[in-house]
Amino acid sequence: MQENRPVRVLAGDIGGTKTRLAIIDVDGVELDIRVEETFPSQEHASLRAIIQQFIRAHPEPVGAACFGVAGPVRNNVAKATNLPWHIDAAELAERFGIARVSLLNDLEANAWGIQALGDEDIFELHPGAEDASGNAAIIAAGTGLGEAGMYFDGKVLRPFATEGGHTDFSPNSDQEIELLRYLKQQYAHVSWERVLAGPGLVHIHDFLRYAKQSDTPAWLAEAMRAGDPAAAISRAAQARRDDICEESLELFVHLYGVEAGNLALKHMASGGVYIGGGIAPKILDWLKGEEFISAFRGKGRMRPLLERIPVRVILNDRTALYGPAVYAAGMRI
Repeated sequence: MQENRPVRVLAGDIGGTKTRLAIIDVDGVELDIRVEETFPSQEHASLRAIIQQFIRAHPEPVGAACFGVAGPVRNNVAKATNLPWHIDAAELAERFGIARVSLLNDLEANAWGIQALGDEDIFELHPGAEDASGNAAIIAAGTGLGEAGMYFDGKVLRPFATEGGHTDFSPNSDQEIELLRYLKQQYAHVSWERVLAGPGLVHIHDFLRYAKQSDTPAWLAEAMRAGDPAAAISRAAQARRDDICEESLELFVHLYGVEAGNLALKHMASGGVYIGGGIAPKILDWLKGEEFISAFRGKGRMRPLLERIPVRVILNDRTALYGPAVYAAGMRI
């Protein structure tokens, strides 16, 4: 019998802020990254242009390719949500001479990548029941808000994509109702992504400044102009430099817990909910507090069900790159 050998693939994590490409040798769920590069997405006209640049620098033949895209994927064609890119897998396969090219929604890609993680890549916020099993789900706040499910077929988990981050934001307090009214002045449709993403934290901060009639301190305004505004707010909150920044992050964490709980109920995710994306590891100390899990469990008569569901934070920022690699190699969870 012929010995199985690692499959060399081209994998990509395509986000609104950055695009990460890598050539990876995949052997089951063991991944060996041979080369990896990150590109600023907004500075390139298309994914094709980035792949061209990457392949010129690293002309290694690959057996297959797969890209996780932040946006809906239909028939192996994607329109990125936060980029003016139209991505067609068949076109990429022909252009670059790759036998098999696949596209996944970015959160579906994250779900595929979970199986390649080690214990050190996961932080358990809430253990849930000892015998927890069944469907699972993943929610990830970053440039946008992604959500995906993992259907348990009795033996294995099978990821599937959703666009749940674009469902209607649902306020549940007087303050949240006022937040919705504030955002309705700017957007015809206020989705969960408008409050649970990098720009969402900025929206929350701006709303609280408006509601409290408080000017942004000059040092914070400068930091927001000089770099990522959400990161500046988060840093100020975690350093306890500004009360409204702290309140903004507290409300963000609360709403994150609320929507994670909503996702758990909608998918009956008794096997666990994973918190992915770039923001969660950066605010892990705040997620560890009572507010997130309290909001997650606060579903009235469904509270006992939510208490039994494990909640885990993904710490490894390459999960969205691992998933396409595993998928491209023909592996299944």
